[in-house]
Amino acid sequence: MEHHNRIGLGVAGNFAHHLEQAGELNDFKNVTTKEPDAPKGIFPFYLPKHESFLGNYPISSETLTLPSYEANAQVEPEVAILFEIVYDESMQVVDLRAKAFTAFNDCTIRKEGAKKISEKKSWSHDSKGIASRWITIDKFSSGGIMDHYHLCSFLRRDGILHPYGVDAPLLGYSYFYEKLTDWLIEKMNEQKDFGPLEDIHQHLKDCGYPSEALISIGATAYSEFGEKHYLQSGDDIYVVVYDARASRGDIESSSDKIVLHQQVQ
Repeated sequence: MEHHNRIGLGVAGNFAHHLEQAGELNDFKNVTTKEPDAPKGIFPFYLPKHESFLGNYPISSETLTLPSYEANAQVEPEVAILFEIVYDESMQVVDLRAKAFTAFNDCTIRKEGAKKISEKKSWSHDSKGIASRWITIDKFSSGGIMDHYHLCSFLRRDGILHPYGVDAPLLGYSYFYEKLTDWLIEKMNEQKDFGPLEDIHQHLKDCGYPSEALISIGATAYSEFGEKHYLQSGDDIYVVVYDARASRGDIESSSDKIVLHQQVQ
């Protein structure tokens, strides 16, 4: 599936404890939310044809390239959803139509002094990971296919496979289904350039109002190993989305499972 013309957006703080473990909670100390468990905001990781570094296509299904400078990079295991964006006559976003989902690695560097979330998100053409296989969404609401899916992740280092993120049901996201869609629409129209966040509607305008968005909806909490270990060249990353009715949370291929496998360089 080709993503070059789709805006790439991510959700910050949509799984309990992730921001604390990542050492990023303080970045959002001045950001207020309507509910205590609400995500903190959305950020861009890819802006098609943009003149900034965010215009560089960062997504790979096979390779993760670490920055050339010393950086503490961690896997951020997520689910990515492909949305159709619907605009009104004034080019406000009025609907997001979920089409398909897959496994995603929103790899992030723990960069001191970064003013925006996006500064930690994209640094080369292989700084993000996405699986090549997608699952069609029948309905993005309770009772749909996503009710049954879980998300987990692993890192293989020196021949040993370690759990990297906790195994979590997709229903464990703080905001999901209609609540997430309504919140995303609000943020795409109204989020301002403030603190670590950016004006998303201005980005949509600058990108020519793209018709589709690739949105990573939040990273799980880390396992003990994942919290304490940064990526190294030679590591193998696995982000797994699986149907808990038919599969297990491992890296073995099956028809009810999506496995993103990236080799770290």
